[in-house]
Amino acid sequence: MDIHEYQAKEILTKYGVKIAEGGLAYSPEESVQRAREIDGNIWVVKAQIHSGARGKAGGIKVCNTHSEVKAAAEELLGKNLVTHQTGPAGKVCSRVYIEAGIDIVRELYLCFLIDRSSECIVMIGSAQGGMEIEELAETNPDAIKKIYVEPAVGLQDFQAREMAFALGLEATQLSHAIKTIKGCYRALRDHDANMLEINPLIITGSGELIILDSKMSFDDNALFRRHEIAELRDKTQGDPREVAAGDHGLSYVGLTGDIGCVINGAGLAMATMDMIKLAGGEPANFLDVGGGASAERTEKAFRLVLADEGVKAMLVNIFAGINRCDWIAEGVVHAVKNIGMKVPLVVRLSGTNVEEGRRIIAESGLPIITAGTLAEAADKVVHARNEVIAEERRRESIWQS
Repeated sequence: MDIHEYQAKEILTKYGVKIAEGGLAYSPEESVQRAREIDGNIWVVKAQIHSGARGKAGGIKVCNTHSEVKAAAEELLGKNLVTHQTGPAGKVCSRVYIEAGIDIVRELYLCFLIDRSSECIVMIGSAQGGMEIEELAETNPDAIKKIYVEPAVGLQDFQAREMAFALGLEATQLSHAIKTIKGCYRALRDHDANMLEINPLIITGSGELIILDSKMSFDDNALFRRHEIAELRDKTQGDPREVAAGDHGLSYVGLTGDIGCVINGAGLAMATMDMIKLAGGEPANFLDVGGGASAERTEKAFRLVLADEGVKAMLVNIFAGINRCDWIAEGVVHAVKNIGMKVPLVVRLSGTNVEEGRRIIAESGLPIITAGTLAEAADKVVHARNEVIAEERRRESIWQS
């Protein structure tokens, strides 16, 4: 789960990390009021969306007057910002953060990530921060410092000092740097975050270290014990399909293909998507209904997949271990009858009570295509998709003529 910049900063300030003075606004008038409350004569209006590279997309405006603040907020609020991280769909800005202008001398980069291969938290830093950090990682990887932190031990002072030296900080800034670095680490650890990125961490004209931008992501599986974090979720920033799936306890990731998938088990879902591509198709989604998929969950999964208007055909692939194929078959039949499916459906069942499950589908009288193996199911669903597309083109040519 991602949160907004201002929310991440609110968390970090509780750990002694210094940020610039700022305030949140939902309207142009409120933006001007926030600017009046902030000392100085330069303000930065920042679009609050779940994406980096906002500056390149025009989502950050530097203003010298209150009228400029109002104009910037009017431009950003309700605007769909497209960055390389959002994809072509972009994300809509519904709130802005008004922040005091800062005298920036240097921009640094600091990040904490969960590294599953080493089972450690990796601290990443660079003396060359800013918007081009991705390019720096490709063109000059030696400019990036990595330090691995053992979770059972925690971040040690010597590691924080090592990173401070790697960032090129002066001896007079060392104490503040260690406090900032350790504060960021504790914020990540205490909230079950899996990523905290500070870009940039700046040095001001007076030599202070200030976090100018921050991004945090959290482990969805730990939200049950982090209610204060779960409440920060902004559902408007997520894929509506993924948000709806999460509300129903389903694991869903929207993709760009046109073959909908309903599968139990993440590994089987990945294998099924690979087989669909191998057969010449493109999956429209990753959807894992879980090992205990009931008839009710199956119907919810159907409705979720079919909410994507780009789906031309659908594949259900269930391997029943804890579950039972007859339960799934009943759920499939129930869902098809209730929803009134208009796209071809291919079903492949295997495992516990598979013969009973196949019998239920065969005797349902519904136009459900069955398959015995995963390869056969992938071939059949791609073939069905191709027939739908061919029919759509035929109708379009008739209409045009």
